[in-house]
Amino acid sequence: QLFTRPGHSIREFIEGKRVKHFKPISLVMVLATAYLALIHLLHIDLIVNTSGPVEPGSHIDTGKIGEWLQAHFAWITLAFIPIHTVGTVIAFRKQGYNFFEYFILNTYKAAQKLYVSILFIPILYYYSGLPAINTVTRILLLIDFVLYFWTNQQFFNHLSKTKTFFLTLLTHLIFWFIIIFIAVIVMLIM
Repeated sequence: QLFTRPGHSIREFIEGKRVKHFKPISLVMVLATAYLALIHLLHIDLIVNTSGPVEPGSHIDTGKIGEWLQAHFAWITLAFIPIHTVGTVIAFRKQGYNFFEYFILNTYKAAQKLYVSILFIPILYYYSGLPAINTVTRILLLIDFVLYFWTNQQFFNHLSKTKTFFLTLLTHLIFWFIIIFIAVIVMLIM
């Protein structure tokens, strides 16, 4: 139902109809583990350094960062859910849901994203380590945004598509602002 009627299904879960639903955090952990296992088993390199060799003290080693991100993918996926929820709470604050309900919504959206990422494994494998993998990653980000918008459109079915689109965009902008802010703080500490 995450791909046939995602927003309606998630709203039903929040309203208490949970018999036919997989628990959201368990679902994300299972999917993140499956995705990570496939990435490792197939030796897929998702990070390609196109700027040339790293000189000591002059650039950030994207290879090492990529390895760390891949090694901690399941935990990072879980950590991003509350950050994305903060953006959703701010953007959709007038819709009558609380933080926990938005957290459930975003957990199921993370599961959608992982399903799509698993479906893209053959393409990621084909382009592993090549600069074209960056294009595939951008396509995945676009698909994720479209799925987020579609889910939000169904979940907040009383809002217009235009308003839902811009609030979804605002949610993503807030999310990326928080991520960049955290990354800058971490880099300053390091």
